[in-house]
Amino acid sequence: MAESSADQSSDTKHDNASSPGISDQEKEMASNAHEAFTAGKYDECMMHLESLQELNKEDYKILMNKAIAEFYKSGQTTTGTLKQTLMTLKSQVHTAVEDIDGLDDVENSILYYNQAIIHYHMRQYSEAIVIGEKLYQFLEPFEEKFAQAVCFLLVDLYLLTFQPEKALHLLAVLEKLTVQGNNKNGKGEVACRPQCKFYIHRDPVTEAVSQIENRSRELTAGQNTGRDNASQKAEFTAMVEAAKSKMHQYKVRAYIQMKSLKACKREIKSVMNTAGNSAPSLFLKSNFEYLRGNYRKAIKLLNSSNIAEHPGPLKTGECVRCMFWNNLGCIHFAMGKHNLGIFYFKKALQENDHTCAQLGDGSNGQSKKFTGIPMCALLANKRHELLYNCGIQLLHLGRPLAAFECLMEAVQVYHANPRLWLRLAECCIAANKGSSEQENKGLPSKKGIVQSIVGQGYHRKIVLASQPTQNTIYSEGQSAAIPVASMEFAAICLRNALLLLPETTLPDAREQQPSLDSSGEGSDAASGKGQEGDKFLPAAPSSPLRKQEVENLRCSILACSAYVALALGDNLMALSHSEKLLHQPKLSGSLKFLGHLYAAEALISMDRISDAIAHLNPDNVTDVSLGVSPSEQDQGADKGDLEPVETSGKQTPLCYPSTVNSARAMMLFNLGSAYCLRSEYEKARKCLHQAASMVNTKEIPPEAILLGVYLELQNGNTQLALQIIKRNQLLPSLKSTSSPDLHKKPPPPPYQPSAPLQPIQVPSSFTQVQRK
Repeated sequence: MAESSADQSSDTKHDNASSPGISDQEKEMASNAHEAFTAGKYDECMMHLESLQELNKEDYKILMNKAIAEFYKSGQTTTGTLKQTLMTLKSQVHTAVEDIDGLDDVENSILYYNQAIIHYHMRQYSEAIVIGEKLYQFLEPFEEKFAQAVCFLLVDLYLLTFQPEKALHLLAVLEKLTVQGNNKNGKGEVACRPQCKFYIHRDPVTEAVSQIENRSRELTAGQNTGRDNASQKAEFTAMVEAAKSKMHQYKVRAYIQMKSLKACKREIKSVMNTAGNSAPSLFLKSNFEYLRGNYRKAIKLLNSSNIAEHPGPLKTGECVRCMFWNNLGCIHFAMGKHNLGIFYFKKALQENDHTCAQLGDGSNGQSKKFTGIPMCALLANKRHELLYNCGIQLLHLGRPLAAFECLMEAVQVYHANPRLWLRLAECCIAANKGSSEQENKGLPSKKGIVQSIVGQGYHRKIVLASQPTQNTIYSEGQSAAIPVASMEFAAICLRNALLLLPETTLPDAREQQPSLDSSGEGSDAASGKGQEGDKFLPAAPSSPLRKQEVENLRCSILACSAYVALALGDNLMALSHSEKLLHQPKLSGSLKFLGHLYAAEALISMDRISDAIAHLNPDNVTDVSLGVSPSEQDQGADKGDLEPVETSGKQTPLCYPSTVNSARAMMLFNLGSAYCLRSEYEKARKCLHQAASMVNTKEIPPEAILLGVYLELQNGNTQLALQIIKRNQLLPSLKSTSSPDLHKKPPPPPYQPSAPLQPIQVPSSFTQVQRK
């Protein structure tokens, strides 16, 4: 559960040294304004600031303070207005974040920090990180409290953008800052600063640290004695523990994203010791057990959390009930219980819609204008992340049209995610592939062989199907760009997915994957480790793609592209995609098998039989595994994306060969069809019967039965051809002859493993649909 509450604190405009010309009257007005603001008397604060502005009309900081006071007076509901005011002030001082190159510009740091906070709550994380990293470079001259606020903001941003190593580095810096601050306070070193300068303060951790500092000052000043002193010391100790607990929670989130189980287990113990059985700590521990594959324990931990005690989205910007149902959905998805998974995801959506209705974040356009909604609550709406989860889950359930509707709404926000475009294409393929008895029951169907029977008695005739009953008419008369579940739209989705992948391979990266964000949920300068984040391809709301995941995803997209091109009759593009697929460096056995089949079908349609026969060589099939490595996982969202390798719920489609033997048999069936097209009937017969001897009778596809019928008719064995049709199985032939114009269509792409989610977790990827 990401920490995104909005509080406010105060800082100063100038030190005595930096502002020697400030009069005693200005100091008194600034001090009064600060006291009024701290006490929540915003009208009185505005009066003092206006009086101060009359004395110093050129100081933009007074205007900024007035804007922030107005913002808090409105209940923090005028975020858009405040953002515009800050942009105007920045243009007045003629400075940009990129121009900060020395300590002279540090004076404007509060302005930049306030802008970063607004970017954060508007989910503009990249812009916020740019500002935060610039401020981090000049951390030394900042007072401790402000330096801690900058660091905590960056930690949250790094975790939201899946950069856990940078977050851990900053947490180490924060621990040092806190220790140094406590030591200074212990010596009674309190700086006296004359004028007020407010800034938007957003993290409860920094608030706790601030309280610790203030309490430490009181204790060292010797203002309390006896029992009062003892009770305040106990209160001070409790606040220190609360701050430490928050730091441990951040570390757990970082280790979960890195999937560093040993370090995570150590920090989980610290969290449970300091925070007890609070909702954040139990959510984190549940996430950890989910990552380990202990799904039942993860459910038990979630159920034991008291979510009723949570303050609510108005104070924290988080809907814990929504996260609770979403996490349950993710866990059941990983267990292969997809119907239960979609049930919980729908509950999460209902809870999310209810929360948005309470906040006024509805269809009235308020959310777009960022008005009328408290700033901290702008992050509460997780509708699009939940729709992503629902879409993936529905795809696994075999409901592609419903999944398409969910994912189409999600892609309007996450249009830069190549995995999401692939899932949309898979929805289109699944909706158009049709369903035969063979697919449903695993048995050959006479419906694919006999079209009709005419006449009676001696004149009774059997009309054979001239082609598979599945047709390729998809969306005649419609623009391909219209978002409907058609094969034409699938081709556009796959093109988008390919364009979003980098041309060059990503550098190797350490094992790192984000996780189910259950409790909360750096730059070169911040981390000192170079462009670590650049080793991953962002794919919100899923976790970033590592190098191997990018390559696996590229292979899946190319396989789907070849299949869709064949379905649309674009044989040249199908051949191009198939050849690109076969040239990929790390190709799974299943996709290599499909690449050869798709290339052969395209070549046969282009009347290049000899080239097709080379692809249909059974020796090309050495493996039919459905994945290269466990890294090919499709993860979920910004707040719900942890996915362990599933051990159940994923099954090979019935029409897809499960063994190398059955895959080679399929190659031989298609090779027989290719020989028939060249009138080499004897070779076709050998291929057909060799293939039939390699598989179970029930596994022989109807296209192979038709091929056998054709060969017997070509050989003049009409009675045997009739027996083959009647028994719906291949029979030993009397003579050897053959020659049909049938070539069996290869199966569609196999089920590709995927990855699930986080507190807005998203289920794993989906299977590619097969072509009959």
